[in-house]
Amino acid sequence: MLSVPLPFVVAILLLVLLAEVVRRDDGLRAGGAPGNLPFLALIFVSTLQSVLSGLRWGYGIQGVMYLMPVTAALVPPLAYAGVSRLVGTSRLSPLRRVMLHSAPAGLIVLLMLLWRESLDIALAAIFIFYAGAILLLMRSGADALRRLPFENATPAFRSIIFAALALLFSATLDLYVFFDLLEGRGRHALAAITLGNLAALIILSLAGAIASRNPAPPEEAEAAPPAEADGDRETMAAVISQMEGRRVYRDTELTLDRLARKTLVPARQISGAINRMTGKNVSQYVNEFRVAEACHLLADTDKPVTEIMFDVGFQTKSNFNREFRRVTDMTPVQWRDKRRRAQAGSA
Repeated sequence: MLSVPLPFVVAILLLVLLAEVVRRDDGLRAGGAPGNLPFLALIFVSTLQSVLSGLRWGYGIQGVMYLMPVTAALVPPLAYAGVSRLVGTSRLSPLRRVMLHSAPAGLIVLLMLLWRESLDIALAAIFIFYAGAILLLMRSGADALRRLPFENATPAFRSIIFAALALLFSATLDLYVFFDLLEGRGRHALAAITLGNLAALIILSLAGAIASRNPAPPEEAEAAPPAEADGDRETMAAVISQMEGRRVYRDTELTLDRLARKTLVPARQISGAINRMTGKNVSQYVNEFRVAEACHLLADTDKPVTEIMFDVGFQTKSNFNREFRRVTDMTPVQWRDKRRRAQAGSA
């Protein structure tokens, strides 16, 4: 019976994931705007890495071992580049970003020529460095994802944190393989590499979910910096004016950057003011306006829950239900039923 090595199974799953991400990305974006290309490249490179691993460990083709460290070194920079695109803080030109994040692969090529014994340690260091860099980008929580619609910022933030932890797990495996080969002659190297492929699948699944469900909008030139607001109260007044007066929360693509341009207040100042004045992040604050209007519509109209969901700015039922439950401790259907029973009892 033909046996298919596990890395090939992982590669097939990653190819399916890549096709699904491209399909969803094409369906979600409008006007031909580019999707999150680093995440797509991440899936492709990880697929290639799984194929190379299968050739080496499944069929004993040793020649691929010269490519595997190089492709492995590309994975963390691509993960970071994808997250950085969602954060939107890089001021480097695209060419300089490519050159900067190609440096780890270049280092690995140099070490293969001059000091092969250090490859595992170098790869582990690269994974740890980029995991730390991703966590540093996320230090302000979901508000760091300035280019994501508010509805999806919190789940995307959690996915990114898990991806960073998966990178750290991969680094741990690299160190384990290094010491296993050093002391135990590689008795457990195959099992560790198999787990590494599964960890890569986890990383790619999370990255694919972010890329497909939350496509980064095209980068836009930021407005000229406005005069600093006098304080948090003035900032909150500007935000509330947009929320209550213009109901900008109904915009399904509303992001922190867009809100900053509408209020003429810097994004960081909005985030800080909302954090200090309400104890919430910006996505939670905006989604509470959406939930409040949804409650009015549930109570005063017979509109279907799905239609109400779209009316108030949500795009997916799972996010709508999660945020509605966070605010009211009930699902929309439960809230409507309870309200109608109360109205019937008071009639």
